[in-house]
Amino acid sequence: MVARAAGDFIRGFRALHFVGPCVAMFGSARFGESHPYYALAREVGRRVSAMGFTVMTGGGPGLMEAANRGAHDQGGLSVGCNIELPFEQDPNPYLDRWVTCHYFFVRKVLLFKYSYAFVVLPGGLGTLDELNEALTLIQTTKIANFPVVLVGTTYWEPYMALLRAMEREGAISPRDLDLLKVTDDLDEVIKYLEATTVERFGLRRVTRPAWWLGERKPRPRL
Repeated sequence: MVARAAGDFIRGFRALHFVGPCVAMFGSARFGESHPYYALAREVGRRVSAMGFTVMTGGGPGLMEAANRGAHDQGGLSVGCNIELPFEQDPNPYLDRWVTCHYFFVRKVLLFKYSYAFVVLPGGLGTLDELNEALTLIQTTKIANFPVVLVGTTYWEPYMALLRAMEREGAISPRDLDLLKVTDDLDEVIKYLEATTVERFGLRRVTRPAWWLGERKPRPRL
């Protein structure tokens, strides 16, 4: 197990070392192109890519594919951290670069290591796992206070109601609710990411790829 996990990490670090600052986008693998959320995820991916960020997803189908496809539409860099599963999880065709992990914990380390923000689209248990992992890491200061945006107010209302109930019971603090932004307005999403990533962390946009580093597409970097 240790050797296999180490191999996953080494392959992941080598594959993703030059992808630049990413926005990780989480969402269901089960919502295909005919689902309304697919078009939404594709547009979010396109807009995030237009900011200059690399769009990073779990690399699979559904809303992950849609977000990567949006980045592909924009001509931006699109990457994925795929996972070995018996169903649902072949790499989607809109990835410029990807790595396939055997262990979920390795996959999540890679997703969080390169990301300056997390955009969470409607999804199931896997999406909730990634969302709650991000919030826990931010809450406990294991990673920086990166923005977490939930897209889809109606879909996420039961989750937010649970968090509010937890706050009333004292299980979380009131300030933990401030770690999340929930909206349906994609213009608001982009303005929020601009303020809380590009401005906060001093990112600057590179208009030319650094060919000597193996880069092919423009991206922001520190």
